[in-house]
Amino acid sequence: MEGTLDGSDDGRGDGEAAAPDADDASQRDSDRNYDRDLGVIEAITVVTRSCPNGGVTRAAKGALEAIKTGGPDTLKEQVYFVLIAIKGWRGERARQVHRSLSRYLDPDTPNTGTSKQDSHDQKN
Repeated sequence: MEGTLDGSDDGRGDGEAAAPDADDASQRDSDRNYDRDLGVIEAITVVTRSCPNGGVTRAAKGALEAIKTGGPDTLKEQVYFVLIAIKGWRGERARQVHRSLSRYLDPDTPNTGTSKQDSHDQKN
C-alpha cells in the first residue's frame, strides 16, 4: 500500500512515517498565500473543501461534475453558478476564491485582495 497523505505509512513497511519534505512545506505555505490567484478548477475545489456551508459545497461539487461531463463549454456557466453560491462566504480564502473566479469571467477585474491596512492607507 502506498503512503497516505498524513504520512502515517510511507510504503517502506517498517511502520515509520517519512519525514515531510520541502515540497510538502511549500505546498502548505502556498495554501496560505491568499494573494495568489487560483485556477478555476482549483478555486472550485477549494470551495468544496473549505466552505462551511453544506449547500455551497454541494453546489461546487455539482459544478465540478458538470465541468467533467460538459467540458470547457460549461466552464463559464459553472463559474458563474459557484460565484452566486459563495456570496455569503466570508474570510480570506473566500475573498481569494471570489477574486480568482471573477477574474476568470472578467480578466479586467481589479485586484480587490488588498489587506485591511492597504485599504485604510488608500482612504487616507
